[in-house]
Amino acid sequence: MKIIVWLLLCLIWGTTWFAIKVGLRDLPPISFAGVRFISAGLILLAIISFQKISLPKTKRDWTLLAVTGFLQFSFNYSMVFWSEQYISSGLAAVLQATIPAFGLVMARVHLPQEKITWRKIIALLLGIVGVATIFIEQLHVNNWLAFAGCVAVVAGAFAAAEASILTKSFGASLHPASLLFGQMMCGLLPLLLVGFFKEGSPLNFHWTSNSVFAVLYLAIVGTIAAFWLYYWLLQRVESTKAMTIALVTPLVAVFVGAMALDEKLVPQTYFGGALILSSVGLITFRRQPKTSVKNIGRQIDIGSPRGATETQL
Repeated sequence: MKIIVWLLLCLIWGTTWFAIKVGLRDLPPISFAGVRFISAGLILLAIISFQKISLPKTKRDWTLLAVTGFLQFSFNYSMVFWSEQYISSGLAAVLQATIPAFGLVMARVHLPQEKITWRKIIALLLGIVGVATIFIEQLHVNNWLAFAGCVAVVAGAFAAAEASILTKSFGASLHPASLLFGQMMCGLLPLLLVGFFKEGSPLNFHWTSNSVFAVLYLAIVGTIAAFWLYYWLLQRVESTKAMTIALVTPLVAVFVGAMALDEKLVPQTYFGGALILSSVGLITFRRQPKTSVKNIGRQIDIGSPRGATETQL
């Protein structure tokens, strides 16, 4: 079940790039993100009310939601949308691929049971190189604003990784729906304020059927379904494994763009994709240590008939 959820998240977040491109044809970026999360919040509130899911009640829980909501939704999304005015989407994708690398380091602080190993380090470097290979033609910085955009994306990647680690470490008792709703409500206000004063009222935007589709798809599928599944997965696997999704989504986005938007697939896409898949394989599929027959015998109750049978096997 966990591998199915992981694959589904790769597919969902890979297709959100397509929906964002469609929406940005008619909508300004920061307000677009704000409307997306308002829509998701209203729909999620209806789901919570219908299913009678309890919302967080303690000050500790709301502090967690405020901090992680700001990091995940306010800061990360603001940095990505702002930076893409000055750098290419490909360069932004490469820099966002550092999320699992930051997650590996921060997990050592908050989740000491998740060890930093050379296998993980090599795998993450391999994955980042794979993403960079796919977008190698877009990896250029022309001026200081572009450099500032790169720094902003990296800072946003760190914030997203820290939000995931804090959520896994302190939010295990919260329902994924109430966790997501609380984070969005706490992180939405800065986006709305920046969008309103910089881009104007959403009522005056150029609303088309495509932009409405983009908002609804990103709200329902790309936010509610995706984060609900992600938080479910995050509590069941190592955080580094969950965050490897950030390495795969650019690859999915490239192939979706080729199919839906007739974007050209460059030759290095396949080589970069192979590096990314190798990276994920190194992190996800580890050989389990072998247990000797002697140790097996110690673990089995040989006083029972079933124990005797298993020892013989």
